[in-house]
Amino acid sequence: MNGVQACALSELVDGTARRVMVDGRPVALVRVGDRVHAIDDTCSHSDVSLADGEVDVDECALECWKHGSLFDLETGEALTLPAVNPVAVHAVSVVGQEVYVALAGGDKTDGAGAEL
Repeated sequence: MNGVQACALSELVDGTARRVMVDGRPVALVRVGDRVHAIDDTCSHSDVSLADGEVDVDECALECWKHGSLFDLETGEALTLPAVNPVAVHAVSVVGQEVYVALAGGDKTDGAGAEL
């Protein structure tokens, strides 16, 4: 199993974000239906926690609470201003009832999100 155990699946409420630390790095875990996504928990525009923002289930995105930028949970791309830079996305595995996160090496990676 690649990755670090981040939390129990039962700790993730559908349509909400939760901040976890993975190897000392803040990560926002977001459950949207049957998928779990992991992105860096720091907005690329302002040094605030993305996990404190609202999840846009229809867009599969997480909104920064401070200035309203939306970040795509699959790609990490900034979908709305004022943010223009992406955040890193991380690979997620769900094994049994445990959620594992494998940190991306660069700015972003494909393959974020795991089916339950």
